[in-house]
Amino acid sequence: MSFPKAPAAIVAQHLRKSVRDAAGELLVLDDVDLRVDEGGSLAIVGPSGSGKSTLLGLLAGLDLPSSGKVWIDGVDLFGLDEDGRAALRAARLGFVFQNFQLIDHLDALHNVSLALDIAGGRADSLQLAARMLERVGLGGRERRKPGVLSGGEQQRVALARAFVTRPRLLLADEPTGNLDAATGARIIDLLFELQRQQRTTLVLVTHDPQLAARCEQVLELRAGRVVQAAAAAPLLP
Repeated sequence: MSFPKAPAAIVAQHLRKSVRDAAGELLVLDDVDLRVDEGGSLAIVGPSGSGKSTLLGLLAGLDLPSSGKVWIDGVDLFGLDEDGRAALRAARLGFVFQNFQLIDHLDALHNVSLALDIAGGRADSLQLAARMLERVGLGGRERRKPGVLSGGEQQRVALARAFVTRPRLLLADEPTGNLDAATGARIIDLLFELQRQQRTTLVLVTHDPQLAARCEQVLELRAGRVVQAAAAAPLLP
């Protein structure tokens, strides 16, 4: 499946998400707008329970909104069916998670090359994976499994996996949340170095003010609503 290009990498308009339980309807997100142009960066911040991870899941098309729209490269994300959203994620998105999400029985090399296989497969996937591990400082550790790698090394593998497919959009959920301050600072430097080199658009959720300060835009959520945003561009796809 192919998708057209557009100037804005990602746009959300009037996103709303509510869930219903025994106590009634709970509003998780309320009328959220955002726009990040190609190669830009946005940090989503706010206290726990403010809706940050819910928003990230909607931007990835992993969850469906109660109302509102998301466009990725001009494609109406929720105008696609589930298979279409999965195809778009495979073609254009990369992910980095707080708890790394590596596969324990695969070594670093195959954790990274798996991303290429999911994106469609390449004959040189192992060579590309090895090259990316070298770029993140893990040359010589390609055959180590996650259980014998430090937290910082596991996050480097996760970054290599995210960037090896050269995604147009990278979504990161608390990428330094499980790391000590010194290791987290090195991961932040590496994340933005790779983002700049590949001109990847970056949207991340974080509690880390040092990480948020490196982004071009900051969107603050409280109780599901935007209370501060640094974007001045018109919110049009």
